[in-house]
Amino acid sequence: MTTKTLFSSLLACCVLLSTAAQAAEVSVAVAANFTGPMEKIAPAFEKATGHKALVAYGTAGKFYAQIKNGAPFEVLVSSDDETPIRLEKDGLAMPTSRFTYAIGKLVLWSTQPGLVDAKGEVLKGGNFRYLAIANPKVAVYGAAAVEVMKQMGVDVALQPRLVFGENITQAYQFAATGNADLGFVALSQIYKDGQYAPGSRWMVPSNLYPQIRQDAVLLQRGKNNPAATALLEYLKTDAAKAVIRSHGYEL
Repeated sequence: MTTKTLFSSLLACCVLLSTAAQAAEVSVAVAANFTGPMEKIAPAFEKATGHKALVAYGTAGKFYAQIKNGAPFEVLVSSDDETPIRLEKDGLAMPTSRFTYAIGKLVLWSTQPGLVDAKGEVLKGGNFRYLAIANPKVAVYGAAAVEVMKQMGVDVALQPRLVFGENITQAYQFAATGNADLGFVALSQIYKDGQYAPGSRWMVPSNLYPQIRQDAVLLQRGKNNPAATALLEYLKTDAAKAVIRSHGYEL
């Protein structure tokens, strides 16, 4: 081996060791409705930065309780904007780090073609047994579904037919497996790269429920972790935004 080749090899090793030393892991609490995009964003983030995202999926309400009780999350990618604000007020999130990464959309969906009409009148006709929604006490999309039913005047009549999922992922699973005839789900769960999942759907008009602003925030535990800061910055990149849009979110 020549001196020049040896030097090049040593230089390459130094670069690799330096990159490994700088790489870090970040523990991230991610809204269940954002599972699809995050499953693409996490490996792309690792490839681009060398940092690794350790992701847990769930509801805003449960994450809030867990973080209050000392759960070791360093970043929250929430399904709402209220939870990050509450964490800021509690001194558990870094001021000025919060930003809206997506606007969520609610859809009434069934795997059965023709069951859900273009105006959601199926909710008034009652031609079904069970309707799945996420638990409105802890899930933003569940609370939005309840508001839609109230606006339509069907909330009382439909109460005996409701099947509650722990989060929006479970509500989707009830509808997808047929355990519920239809369900209020996140658009991101049935839309990908311009294609809708088979079945029938009603895009719920945005005036029937509060806007679902989904915010991300740096938590106190992550303030000194470069991987935490890097992940939040990566969510603002064109590459991440393209993934988010491809799942039907607005920005």
